[in-house]
Amino acid sequence: MTGSRNGSHLRIPSPSRRTMESAPLLHPPSAPSSASYTKPLALGLAVASLVSIALLGSSASPQVPHANLPALSLSSSSKVTPESFTGDLRDRCNVSFLEQNLDHFTASHGTYQQRYFACAEHWTPGTGPIFFYTGNEGDVEMYLTHTGLMWENAADFGAMLVFAEHRYFGQSIPFNGTFSKENMRFLSVEQALGDYAVLVEHVKEAYNVSRDSALITFGGSYGGMLAAWFRQKYPYLVDGAIAASAPLLAFEGESPPIDNEAFSRIVTFGATPAAGSSANCVPNIRQASAAVRAAATTPEGRQSLKSALQLCYAPTTEAEATSLVDLFTGVFGDLAMGNYPYPSSYIAENLPGYPYRAACEHLAPDFANDTSRLLNGIKDAAGVLFNSTGTLRCYDWNATAPVQTENFWSYLWCSEMYMPFDQNGVDDFFPVSFHNETRDAAQCLENWGVELRPRWANTVFGGVDGLKYSSNIVFSNGNYDPWSGYGVLASLSDSLIAVEIDGGAHHLDLMFSNPLDPVSVVKARKLELHQIRRWIHEKKANK
Repeated sequence: MTGSRNGSHLRIPSPSRRTMESAPLLHPPSAPSSASYTKPLALGLAVASLVSIALLGSSASPQVPHANLPALSLSSSSKVTPESFTGDLRDRCNVSFLEQNLDHFTASHGTYQQRYFACAEHWTPGTGPIFFYTGNEGDVEMYLTHTGLMWENAADFGAMLVFAEHRYFGQSIPFNGTFSKENMRFLSVEQALGDYAVLVEHVKEAYNVSRDSALITFGGSYGGMLAAWFRQKYPYLVDGAIAASAPLLAFEGESPPIDNEAFSRIVTFGATPAAGSSANCVPNIRQASAAVRAAATTPEGRQSLKSALQLCYAPTTEAEATSLVDLFTGVFGDLAMGNYPYPSSYIAENLPGYPYRAACEHLAPDFANDTSRLLNGIKDAAGVLFNSTGTLRCYDWNATAPVQTENFWSYLWCSEMYMPFDQNGVDDFFPVSFHNETRDAAQCLENWGVELRPRWANTVFGGVDGLKYSSNIVFSNGNYDPWSGYGVLASLSDSLIAVEIDGGAHHLDLMFSNPLDPVSVVKARKLELHQIRRWIHEKKANK
C-alpha cells in the first residue's frame, strides 16, 4: 500500500498512481510533478481500477529427477535459524554505485550511478556462485530485507548475494533527479537488463570470480519477469532463474489471448470460503458498493459518507463519491497479494496473518437492511490495510500521491509494459470497467509524450513461445495471488518448470521461511533449491 501518514490521517493516493506490487493500473497516471518522494511500503506495481484473473487450481510441486547431483547438506557452522537474520541486513553488505551508460545500445556518453549491494559473508571466494536479485520498480533495500530464499541458503551454497537496483528507482536516478518527459527515454526493460549484464561483469571482475561460478537470478513480480528475461536474453551470463509471481503472459499478442478479467476474479476468490474467508464477504462487498453509489446521488448522502467511511472530508460531487467504490473495493487487491499466513510489513505495514480473512471478518455478519452497519463493516475491512497501525483518525481519500517512483512505473506501462485488465462485475465484485486502448494511447501521449506500444513486450521477449527457447527457469505462482493469472502455470520442458503454491500469496516462496508457512511453499522452495543445485552442477561440469 503506497499511502502516507500525516499525523492522524492517511493520505491515500489516487488509484491511478500505483505500481505492480499493488492492484494493477487500468489507466496510465500522470507525469511526475514536483511532489516530494516517499519510499513505497509495498513492492510497487494500488487501490482501485482493479482487474481480473482466473481461479487457479493447486497441485503438488512437480519433481523432475536429475541424476548424479551433489549432495547439499547444512553443516553445524552454517545452519540458519530465525535469529540468523535479526538486525539490519544492510549492515551485512557492501553498498556501491556503478557508473552505467544511460544508453547501452548507442555510442552515447551519458551515464548515471546505479546502486547495488554485495553481501559476501558466506561466499566461497573465487568459486562460489552468485545469487543475483533483479531489482524491480522500487527501492532495492526492500528486496534486500525480504528475500529470505537468498539469505537462508547463501551459507549452504557458499554464495555471494547481489541486490541490483533498477534504473530510475530508489537511489539509482539519472539526471541528478531532474525529471522531464525527454529524460524518461532511457527507462526501459532492455536498458535495465543491460545494466544488470554490465553489473554482473563488474562484480565478477571486482571479486575475481571464477569463470565456472554459476550466477542465479531471483526476482518477484516485475522483478521475476526481469529474472526470467535476463536468463532468456543473456544465457551466457545467467545460469538459471527463480521467477516468482511473474506475470510474463500478461501482454497482448499471446495465443490464446490473455484473460483480461483474471486479476479481478482471483481477488474476488480471496473473499470466499474456498480461500478461508467468511461466506458473507463477497455479497456484503457488493451491497456496500451499491449503498455508496446510492448515497452519492444526493448532497445529504454524500455528507453521510464522511462519517460512515471515516473520511477526512465529504465528497462534493456524485463522481467523487462514486470513486469511493473503487477505493474501498480496490483495497482487496492489495490484501490478496499480501495474504501471507503470518504478520507481515511487506505489502503494507503491520498486516496481520491472512489479512484478507481478517478484513472479511468485518463483513461476516448478515447486515440485512442496516446500511450504517454495512458501511461501517466495509470501512473496517479496508482499515486492515489503510489503518493497520490503528492510530488513524480519518482517510484523506483524494490525496495527491508522493510520486516519483510510482509515476515511473506508469511510463513503463505506456512504453512497453501495457497490461490491459478488465472487470465485468459478475465474476468479480468490482465496478464494471473495461480497458480502452484508444483512450489509454491518448493519455500516454499526453502524460509522457510516448506512443502506447501494446505488443512490444511480446515482440521483444516472445511471450510463452519465446520462453520455450530458453531453459533453467522456475516459474512459481500462488493461487491467492491475483497476478498468478498471467504467470506460467504449466511446465514448458524439464528445465522450464512451473510450480503452483496452494495458499500462496505474492511471491511467498521468496520470503523468509516461517513456521506458519503452508506445506505447499515448503515443497516449492525444496524444488527451487534442487534446481539451483542442478544449475550450479551443470555450470561446473561444462566449464
